[in-house]
Amino acid sequence: MAYIKWGFLITIWSVFAAFLHYTLPQYDVVRIVNTYEERQELNDWTRIFWSTPDSQSQNIANRDVQFIQAFRPNGDAIVYRNEDTGWNWPPYFKFDTANLYTEANDAISTKDDPEWVAVLHYGWRNEFLSAFPNAITIKTATGPEDKPLNWFTIGFLILLAALFWAIYVRWRRFRRNRIDPVLEDVEDSFYAAGDAISDRRGRLRRWFSSWKS
Repeated sequence: MAYIKWGFLITIWSVFAAFLHYTLPQYDVVRIVNTYEERQELNDWTRIFWSTPDSQSQNIANRDVQFIQAFRPNGDAIVYRNEDTGWNWPPYFKFDTANLYTEANDAISTKDDPEWVAVLHYGWRNEFLSAFPNAITIKTATGPEDKPLNWFTIGFLILLAALFWAIYVRWRRFRRNRIDPVLEDVEDSFYAAGDAISDRRGRLRRWFSSWKS
Protein backbone atom coordinates (compact mmCIF):
# COMPACT_ATOMS: atom_id res chain seq x y z
CA MET A 1 0.00 0.00 0.00
CA ALA A 2 2.89 2.36 0.78
CA TYR A 3 4.32 1.84 -2.74
CA ILE A 4 0.98 2.79 -4.30
CA LYS A 5 0.80 5.91 -2.15
CA TRP A 6 4.33 7.06 -3.02
CA GLY A 7 3.84 6.19 -6.68
CA PHE A 8 0.68 8.30 -6.79
CA LEU A 9 2.38 11.26 -5.04
CA ILE A 10 5.43 11.09 -7.31
CA THR A 11 3.20 11.01 -10.40
CA ILE A 12 1.16 14.01 -9.25
CA TRP A 13 4.23 16.10 -8.41
CA SER A 14 5.96 15.11 -11.66
CA VAL A 15 2.97 16.24 -13.72
CA PHE A 16 2.82 19.50 -11.75
CA ALA A 17 6.56 20.12 -12.23
CA ALA A 18 6.25 19.44 -15.98
CA PHE A 19 3.33 21.89 -16.17
CA LEU A 20 5.41 24.60 -14.47
CA HIS A 21 8.44 23.90 -16.67
CA TYR A 22 6.30 24.20 -19.81
CA THR A 23 4.38 27.30 -18.72
CA LEU A 24 6.95 29.46 -16.90
CA PRO A 25 9.13 31.73 -19.08
CA GLN A 26 12.78 30.92 -19.78
CA TYR A 27 15.65 32.81 -21.43
CA ASP A 28 17.79 31.47 -24.27
CA VAL A 29 20.81 33.32 -25.65
CA VAL A 30 20.87 32.52 -29.38
CA ARG A 31 21.95 33.76 -32.80
CA ILE A 32 19.00 34.19 -35.18
CA VAL A 33 19.68 32.94 -38.70
CA ASN A 34 16.28 33.00 -40.42
CA THR A 35 12.54 33.59 -40.11
CA TYR A 36 9.79 32.03 -42.17
CA GLU A 37 6.05 31.37 -42.23
CA GLU A 38 4.50 27.93 -42.65
CA ARG A 39 1.00 26.46 -42.60
CA GLN A 40 0.51 24.03 -39.71
CA GLU A 41 -2.12 21.32 -39.38
CA LEU A 42 -4.02 21.53 -36.06
CA ASN A 43 -6.47 18.65 -36.46
CA ASP A 44 -4.83 16.17 -34.08
CA TRP A 45 -4.08 15.96 -30.36
CA THR A 46 -0.88 18.01 -30.77
CA ARG A 47 -3.15 21.09 -30.90
CA ILE A 48 -2.45 21.50 -27.18
CA PHE A 49 1.10 22.67 -28.07
CA TRP A 50 -0.20 25.59 -30.14
CA SER A 51 -1.72 28.86 -29.04
CA THR A 52 -5.41 29.72 -29.38
CA PRO A 53 -5.35 33.51 -29.60
CA ASP A 54 -9.00 33.77 -30.63
CA SER A 55 -12.17 31.68 -30.49
CA GLN A 56 -12.09 30.98 -34.23
CA SER A 57 -8.73 29.19 -33.91
CA GLN A 58 -10.37 26.45 -31.89
CA ASN A 59 -12.39 25.32 -34.92
CA ILE A 60 -10.04 25.67 -37.90
CA ALA A 61 -7.88 22.71 -38.95
CA ASN A 62 -4.79 24.68 -39.97
CA ARG A 63 -3.31 28.17 -39.96
CA ASP A 64 -0.15 30.05 -40.93
CA VAL A 65 2.45 30.24 -38.15
CA GLN A 66 5.61 32.33 -38.05
CA PHE A 67 8.88 30.65 -37.02
CA ILE A 68 12.28 31.92 -35.89
CA GLN A 69 15.34 29.78 -36.59
CA ALA A 70 18.38 30.22 -34.36
CA PHE A 71 21.54 28.59 -33.02
CA ARG A 72 22.65 28.30 -29.40
CA PRO A 73 26.22 29.21 -28.40
CA ASN A 74 27.14 25.49 -28.35
CA GLY A 75 26.03 25.11 -31.98
CA ASP A 76 22.69 23.37 -31.36
CA ALA A 77 19.80 24.48 -33.56
CA ILE A 78 16.57 25.75 -32.01
CA VAL A 79 13.33 26.83 -33.70
CA TYR A 80 10.75 29.08 -32.02
CA ARG A 81 7.19 29.72 -33.07
CA ASN A 82 5.85 33.26 -32.96
CA GLU A 83 2.18 33.23 -31.94
CA ASP A 84 -0.04 35.60 -30.00
CA THR A 85 -1.36 34.21 -26.73
CA GLY A 86 -4.08 36.85 -26.43
CA TRP A 87 -6.21 36.48 -23.32
CA ASN A 88 -5.84 32.71 -23.24
CA TRP A 89 -3.50 30.44 -21.29
CA PRO A 90 -0.67 30.94 -20.53
CA PRO A 91 -1.44 34.53 -19.47
CA TYR A 92 1.39 36.41 -21.21
CA PHE A 93 -1.06 38.70 -23.06
CA LYS A 94 1.08 38.68 -26.18
CA PHE A 95 -0.44 40.67 -29.04
CA ASP A 96 2.71 41.86 -30.87
CA THR A 97 3.51 38.91 -33.13
CA ALA A 98 4.14 41.19 -36.12
CA ASN A 99 6.50 43.44 -34.15
CA LEU A 100 8.42 40.47 -32.77
CA TYR A 101 8.72 39.04 -36.28
CA THR A 102 10.23 42.34 -37.43
CA GLU A 103 12.68 42.40 -34.50
CA ALA A 104 13.73 38.83 -35.27
CA ASN A 105 14.40 39.71 -38.92
CA ASP A 106 16.43 42.72 -37.84
CA ALA A 107 18.57 40.51 -35.54
CA ILE A 108 19.56 37.98 -38.24
CA SER A 109 23.34 37.47 -38.32
CA THR A 110 25.98 35.10 -39.65
CA LYS A 111 28.44 32.79 -37.91
CA ASP A 112 31.35 35.04 -38.93
CA ASP A 113 29.69 38.16 -37.52
CA PRO A 114 27.26 36.91 -34.83
CA GLU A 115 24.68 39.08 -33.10
CA TRP A 116 23.48 37.47 -29.88
CA VAL A 117 19.98 38.01 -28.52
CA ALA A 118 18.12 36.79 -25.43
CA VAL A 119 14.81 35.17 -26.38
CA LEU A 120 12.22 34.92 -23.62
CA HIS A 121 9.94 31.96 -24.35
CA TYR A 122 7.76 29.24 -22.86
CA GLY A 123 7.10 25.69 -24.02
CA TRP A 124 9.24 22.80 -25.27
CA ARG A 125 10.97 21.85 -28.48
CA ASN A 126 10.07 18.30 -29.44
CA GLU A 127 10.70 17.00 -32.97
CA PHE A 128 8.51 13.91 -32.53
CA LEU A 129 5.47 15.94 -31.40
CA SER A 130 6.23 18.90 -33.69
CA ALA A 131 6.20 21.16 -30.62
CA PHE A 132 7.98 24.50 -30.64
CA PRO A 133 8.57 26.98 -27.80
CA ASN A 134 6.72 30.24 -28.27
CA ALA A 135 8.92 33.34 -28.30
CA ILE A 136 7.60 36.19 -26.16
CA THR A 137 10.29 38.90 -26.34
CA ILE A 138 13.70 39.42 -27.94
CA LYS A 139 16.42 41.46 -26.23
CA THR A 140 19.92 42.34 -27.39
CA ALA A 141 22.70 40.47 -25.57
CA THR A 142 26.31 41.57 -25.31
CA GLY A 143 27.57 38.03 -25.83
CA PRO A 144 26.76 34.32 -25.67
CA GLU A 145 27.16 34.36 -21.87
CA ASP A 146 24.94 37.40 -21.32
CA LYS A 147 21.87 35.51 -20.10
CA PRO A 148 19.39 37.73 -18.19
CA LEU A 149 18.32 36.70 -14.73
CA ASN A 150 14.81 35.32 -14.83
CA TRP A 151 13.30 37.35 -12.01
CA PHE A 152 9.70 36.47 -12.86
CA THR A 153 10.21 32.71 -12.60
CA ILE A 154 12.33 33.06 -9.44
CA GLY A 155 9.73 35.28 -7.76
CA PHE A 156 6.86 33.03 -8.84
CA LEU A 157 8.52 29.88 -7.48
CA ILE A 158 9.30 31.63 -4.18
CA LEU A 159 5.68 32.75 -3.82
CA LEU A 160 4.44 29.28 -4.76
CA ALA A 161 6.71 27.64 -2.19
CA ALA A 162 5.51 30.13 0.45
CA LEU A 163 1.89 29.35 -0.44
CA PHE A 164 2.44 25.59 -0.17
CA TRP A 165 4.25 26.05 3.16
CA ALA A 166 1.42 28.20 4.54
CA ILE A 167 -1.17 25.61 3.45
CA TYR A 168 0.91 22.79 4.98
CA VAL A 169 1.33 24.61 8.31
CA ARG A 170 -2.37 25.43 8.54
CA TRP A 171 -3.32 21.87 7.62
CA ARG A 172 -1.09 20.46 10.36
CA ARG A 173 -2.55 22.93 12.86
CA PHE A 174 -6.11 22.07 11.80
CA ARG A 175 -5.38 18.34 12.01
CA ARG A 176 -3.77 18.67 15.44
CA ASN A 177 -6.60 20.78 16.88
CA ARG A 178 -9.66 19.28 15.16
CA ILE A 179 -9.05 15.92 13.54
CA ASP A 180 -6.61 14.23 15.94
CA PRO A 181 -8.82 14.77 19.05
CA VAL A 182 -11.79 13.22 17.24
CA LEU A 183 -9.70 10.24 16.14
CA GLU A 184 -8.40 9.82 19.68
CA ASP A 185 -11.95 9.89 21.06
CA VAL A 186 -13.02 7.27 18.51
CA GLU A 187 -10.00 5.13 19.35
CA ASP A 188 -10.65 5.45 23.09
CA SER A 189 -14.32 4.55 22.57
CA PHE A 190 -13.29 1.54 20.50
CA TYR A 191 -10.90 0.30 23.15
CA ALA A 192 -13.44 0.98 25.91
CA ALA A 193 -16.06 -0.98 23.99
CA GLY A 194 -13.55 -3.79 23.49
CA ASP A 195 -12.77 -3.84 27.21
CA ALA A 196 -16.47 -3.92 28.07
CA ILE A 197 -17.04 -6.82 25.67
CA SER A 198 -14.07 -8.70 27.11
CA ASP A 199 -15.38 -8.13 30.65
CA ARG A 200 -18.83 -9.44 29.72
CA ARG A 201 -17.31 -12.49 28.06
CA GLY A 202 -15.28 -13.13 31.22
CA ARG A 203 -18.40 -12.96 33.38
CA LEU A 204 -20.24 -15.29 31.01
CA ARG A 205 -17.39 -17.82 31.16
CA ARG A 206 -17.35 -17.67 34.95
CA TRP A 207 -21.13 -18.21 35.05
CA PHE A 208 -20.81 -21.27 32.77
CA SER A 209 -17.93 -22.54 34.92
CA SER A 210 -20.10 -22.28 38.06
CA TRP A 211 -22.76 -24.48 36.43
CA LYS A 212 -20.16 -27.07 35.41
CA SER A 213 -18.81 -27.33 38.93
